[in-house]
Amino acid sequence: MGFGLWRLMLYVVSFSGILLFHCGLCSSQQAPNYSFTRQATSAPPISYYDYIIIGGGTAGCPLAATLSQNATVLLLERGDSPYGNPNITDLSAFGRSLADLSSSSPSQRFISEDGVINARARVLGGGSCLNAGFYTRAAAQYVADAGWEGGLVNESYRWVEEVVAFQPPMKQWQSAVRDGLLEAGVHPYNGFTYDHLVGTKVGGTIFDGEGRRHTAADLLRYANPDGLTVMLHASVHKIVFRTKGKNRPLAHGVIFRDALGHKHRAYLNSGTHNEIIVSAGALGSPQILMLSGIGPMDHLKSLNITLVLDHPFVGQGMSDNPMNAIFVPSPIPVEVSLIQVVGITTSGSYIEAASGENFAGGVSDFGMFSPKIGQLSTVPPKQRSPEALAQAVEAMEALDPTAFRGGFILEKIMGPISTGHLHLRNRNPNDNPSITFNYFNEPEDLARCVDGLRVIESVIQSAAFSPFRYGDQSLPALLNMTAHAPVNLLPRHDNSSTSLEQFCRDTVMTIWHYHGGCQVGRVVDSDYRVRGVDALRVVDGSTFVYSPGTNPQATVMMLGRYMGVRILEERIESLNKN
Repeated sequence: MGFGLWRLMLYVVSFSGILLFHCGLCSSQQAPNYSFTRQATSAPPISYYDYIIIGGGTAGCPLAATLSQNATVLLLERGDSPYGNPNITDLSAFGRSLADLSSSSPSQRFISEDGVINARARVLGGGSCLNAGFYTRAAAQYVADAGWEGGLVNESYRWVEEVVAFQPPMKQWQSAVRDGLLEAGVHPYNGFTYDHLVGTKVGGTIFDGEGRRHTAADLLRYANPDGLTVMLHASVHKIVFRTKGKNRPLAHGVIFRDALGHKHRAYLNSGTHNEIIVSAGALGSPQILMLSGIGPMDHLKSLNITLVLDHPFVGQGMSDNPMNAIFVPSPIPVEVSLIQVVGITTSGSYIEAASGENFAGGVSDFGMFSPKIGQLSTVPPKQRSPEALAQAVEAMEALDPTAFRGGFILEKIMGPISTGHLHLRNRNPNDNPSITFNYFNEPEDLARCVDGLRVIESVIQSAAFSPFRYGDQSLPALLNMTAHAPVNLLPRHDNSSTSLEQFCRDTVMTIWHYHGGCQVGRVVDSDYRVRGVDALRVVDGSTFVYSPGTNPQATVMMLGRYMGVRILEERIESLNKN
């Protein structure tokens, strides 16, 4: 069968299934009851599949759904299902999962060695269950530089968008930011579009018109239920390799444990086209490679990990796009909104905004100002106890709610150029590794941040935005208020409100777009195969050198679909040859 006909059949099957999904959703609005999803405690001691995918996140779900059309697939997810959890599904609850530090939380907090509080997903659907929902494609130049096939890229984006992407409602706050960006000279106005275009635009969102989040887990509706098995609370401890009689190590199985700690093994069926694919994210993918013996030799030996392949680039090239924001109190109520509008500047910064109680206040969480999400930076590390945290929360809850009425205008820089690294702390896959991002190490990153803040200042001073600012509140006062908020664990400086460079350094936050660690050209080749071993790929954001566009989630989901189609084509070609 030719590849063109195969792709057509694959799309017909997929869209037939999704039409049934949409019809069912119209009548019931029920969460999906996936027959192929179960707890890992029900897994047999030993099982066999054509493909084993480690990580049911933003890339892993579309990848598994696609591969299941023509193969048997095991998808191993260390977290739980997102369905039935209002902290995930409801737009108004944004921030609560990030503030949940329990062992059952879909969000696992980590703090980089830079002192910036961050989170990694621990749930089916991955980061799409935790983020602010913005949906936008990568720039055309990014696609060309990646060497991706443009036609299949566009088809894969559309496949994703049929399920998870929506046009957001444009209310007063977001409209004021949009018009303020145009007053600030961020031209042209590109209207509503998923495309990455210089200027001001309204992007997509994964929240529907009723404020319900749609995640990568929803893409499993495309799956062939006879070809897919999803195991929840399945923590992969290592990939198993065959080396005897082989020129190169051959991945042929995984060892995982269920919620009770019981060990299970899953192996690949015989056949040269069967593979293990790691889709555990920018932290999880380099972590599992290292735990399996693929990584820097000296580092692995220091942890008594048996070396399979000395791969010095695993865990290198780690980057996180720095975010800096200015909080603007509003004299009038504002709508609850997450990211909807973006200003894509020519200087390399992206301007976005969010408003309402879920970001700026709320009865219990206080959004990005929250001591639950951050901690008071003025509290010395040894005093950052649960008791101190509780006192900070109590103090904030005693404040007049009008002090938090308003929103953030924020900027993220493109790239970034600054990079860091990831190291294992121990051999427990459930523990966070040590990550250093080296924010603003490169002067160009800092210059882009300053340029972005200047655009934000112009937006705040614009006529369009004037109803949402107090006339007697100066820009230095806004900067000073933001600079003293508990957004990270870094010390503050007296000149944070007068030096934009210092403000960038002092108030840096994550926008949850970290990437790298298994980069194309260093750890994997252009087909995402791990260099130096066989039957092993990495497909997720850990392969990115730069983060695509203003938000990577659309491209990560696209990549899962894109590589699923490519891998199935290779499979058909291999089977035809045999």
